[in-house]
Amino acid sequence: MKKIILTMFAASSLLLYSTQAFALLNFSVGMPLSHTITGKESDGTEIKSDGVSGIFIQVGVPILPGIGIDSYKTKLKDKTPTVELATMIYNLYYLLPIPIINLTLGVGVGSTELQCSTCAALFDKGSASQWYASLGMPIIPLFDLHLSYRSVSSKIKIISGGEHDFSGNVMGLGIGFNF
Repeated sequence: MKKIILTMFAASSLLLYSTQAFALLNFSVGMPLSHTITGKESDGTEIKSDGVSGIFIQVGVPILPGIGIDSYKTKLKDKTPTVELATMIYNLYYLLPIPIINLTLGVGVGSTELQCSTCAALFDKGSASQWYASLGMPIIPLFDLHLSYRSVSSKIKIISGGEHDFSGNVMGLGIGFNF
């Protein structure tokens, strides 16, 4: 009986060595790779992204929901002067206790703002909401590399009337650490 219990423990340890189930704390940091804007300006003009930069951070404990923050800027294509869409979103997420992979599901709310030399006089600060999913694969024990997909809904009002829709999708890449 002792050998069976020891064998079962050893086998489960090998299968679950990289899962967050035995971790006390998980920490993740990532960066956006692309931002595709599916919304349009108030006159129906398509809005295009010309690169994105920023950071995603998450901290949590097993079984309980975790918290995170997304802060990134998206440069808008074909805009003179240069215009950036600054996004700040606060997240609540849950890391599902699945062996071998780390699957995270989350939601967030925050704000978006157009940044340029005259933007503050022309546009209000907008609200943003999102849902996201992240799939992580272990690279070594306690570390995982994950790819995330965020579906962001955002609108910014024009002070003189109307609004621009900056809704879209953000893809990100990050690394997680469970300890």
